[in-house]
Amino acid sequence: MSRVVVCGREVEVRGQVLRTAAINGDYFRFFENPVEVVEGLRKCGTRIDLFTFIQRLPETEPKYSYPMEWDNLAVLPVTTFDNWWTKVLGFKGRNKAKQAEKKGVVVRELPFDDRMIEGMWRIYNETPIRQGKRFPHYGMTRERMREYAGTFLDTSVFIGAFLNEELIGFAKLTSDETGTQAGLMHIISMVQHRDKAPTNALIAHSVRACADRNVSYLVYSSFAYGNKERDSLSDFKERNGFARVNIPRYYVPLSPVGKLAFRMGMHRKLIDRLPEPLIARLREYRAGWYSRRYQLSGEAG
Repeated sequence: MSRVVVCGREVEVRGQVLRTAAINGDYFRFFENPVEVVEGLRKCGTRIDLFTFIQRLPETEPKYSYPMEWDNLAVLPVTTFDNWWTKVLGFKGRNKAKQAEKKGVVVRELPFDDRMIEGMWRIYNETPIRQGKRFPHYGMTRERMREYAGTFLDTSVFIGAFLNEELIGFAKLTSDETGTQAGLMHIISMVQHRDKAPTNALIAHSVRACADRNVSYLVYSSFAYGNKERDSLSDFKERNGFARVNIPRYYVPLSPVGKLAFRMGMHRKLIDRLPEPLIARLREYRAGWYSRRYQLSGEAG
C-alpha cells in the first residue's frame, strides 16, 4: 500500500496488478468535491487505475455521472436516546442491554491511553476464532494495537465496557468532518463474557454519545457483505435498530487497466463473484471445522 495527498486529503493506493485508490477511512471520511480529487489523482505522479468513493449520508440518490454500483450501510437515525430506547430498539435488544447492567457491566467513555491499549490488546488476543472464522488480528502486539486503534483521534470517542474494572469490550466511535454521522470503526467484546451482553451495552452508549453530540446518523459498517444478504451479525444490527441503506459507490477508471477491470468486474473480491449458495456451503464447512477444533463461538447477541 502507498499513500498520496490530494486536495489536502490522504488517499491510500492498494494492489499490484490493479491499483485502486480510496480516501483513508473510506466509510468515515468524505470528499467535498470528488471532481477535483479525480483531476488531482490523474496528475499526482502515482499509477492509479481505479478510484472509488461513496456519498455522505443522507444523500442516497446518485449525484455524479461516474460509473457506480450500489453499496450498503447499516444506519440508525439518531434523535434522542429515549426515542431509540422506547420506540426503535427491539424487545430483545432492550432486554440484552438491561441484562448487561444487571450482571455488573459498567460502560463509560475513556481516554486513549496505555491502560486502554492494554485492555484492547487483551480483547483482541483472547481467541483466534470469531464468528466462525479465523480472527485476522489475533496475535497483534501492543504497539501494533496502538497504531491500529489510534487513527482519527481528533474525531473519535472510545467507549469501554468494564466488569470489575476489567475491560471486556470497547467501541470506537468516529465522526465525519461535519459531525453529522458517526461510524463504529471498532466494536468488539470478549467471547468469554458473551452472556453478559457487553456489545449490546456498547451499542446503547454509542447511541447516547451520538444523541448528546447532535450526531444525526450512527453507522455500523455494512448491513450485508458481498452476496450474503443476512447472517447473525445483520440480525444483531437489526435488533438494535439499524436498517440497511443503499448508497452509491463510484468507480472512476483512471487508466485503460482500470476501465477494463471495472467492465470485467475485477474490482470485486473473488469471493463476491461466486454464487451465494456455494459460498454459504463453504462458510458452513469452515465454521463447523473451526468449532470442532477450537470449541469457540462468536459474540453477536
